[in-house]
Amino acid sequence: MTTELTARPGSIEGTKNKLVTDLRGVVDDADHLLKEVASSTAAEFAAARSSIGARLADARYRLDDARAALTDRARFVADVTQEYVQENPWRVLGVTAAVALLVGVLLSRR
Repeated sequence: MTTELTARPGSIEGTKNKLVTDLRGVVDDADHLLKEVASSTAAEFAAARSSIGARLADARYRLDDARAALTDRARFVADVTQEYVQENPWRVLGVTAAVALLVGVLLSRR
């Protein structure tokens, strides 16, 4: 096989954690804005609204980046799998048959 699958487990998890943190921040800002809207001036309301909008735009940008990274990763894994299956069809067939036999045995025990 010519393509190596290199995993970076922290990269996707780190991006997910950052997205969750950003979205919680946006929700907290919106909650704070709703609580203070009654006693705010128009300028304070506009500033808070602008801040929330900027954080929401940043969260959307990070979400799009994460989606693109996940799509690229899934595409890469699919390509590697396809290449492996084309280079080793009998091995894949044998493994598939063994798994099917195991599932059949487990289901017949019920």
